[in-house]
Amino acid sequence: MTRFQTTRWSVVLNARKEPELARQALEFLCRTYRSPVYAFISGHNYTAESAEDLTQAFFARFIEEAYYLKADPLRGRFRTLLLTALKRFLDDACDRETAVKRGGRMQFQALDSTTSSNGATRIPGHDTPEFAFHRAWAHTVVQSALRQLRGEAREAGKTGLFDELSAFIAERPDDDDYARVAAKFGMRRNTIAVAVHRLRHRLRELIREQLADTAVDDTELDRELRELGRSFDLLLP
Repeated sequence: MTRFQTTRWSVVLNARKEPELARQALEFLCRTYRSPVYAFISGHNYTAESAEDLTQAFFARFIEEAYYLKADPLRGRFRTLLLTALKRFLDDACDRETAVKRGGRMQFQALDSTTSSNGATRIPGHDTPEFAFHRAWAHTVVQSALRQLRGEAREAGKTGLFDELSAFIAERPDDDDYARVAAKFGMRRNTIAVAVHRLRHRLRELIREQLADTAVDDTELDRELRELGRSFDLLLP
């Protein structure tokens, strides 16, 4: 049995074998990657309330209508299928003038095309809905991996040290930073540098493990890793 036969995405794609396990796996993936969907919808200039309603409606339809079983060419990666299904859903939503909400009907009001949902000016061609989706996806992956990494530090009784060193994972500290932390914990500077190196290595492993849960083989996993690097400016040195 390969590692990809038991990932959540592979369980979903084999839904006919164990439908209840597949549904649980899909619901977990949808909860985990809710933020990219909301970011994509918000990028189309819907109000925050409308974007929230559309996000909920999308996931309800995505799960109930089993989109993942209808798109064989796109079954390699969960992210690819999710974005494709989301584009189709939003196209349909844009064609409807109203949507059902709490027993009544509501109008989805889009903002001006040069203004974001928080009122900030948008830069045309820079922060597109698809860019927002991929960036939010990358952010979700990295933050989830960082939470796991902190959990491991907590179990090892090193939460305080981790909190000090976590800022050094993405950005190389200077000598003064190493010296400050070394003095605080009564450790040698070189020991601190080694600890940071290990944290970076472990974070890469956790990111890879999380992405493996959304791919079907090493080829797709490697593609996910490359795209994550392009989507997010946290490039681990």
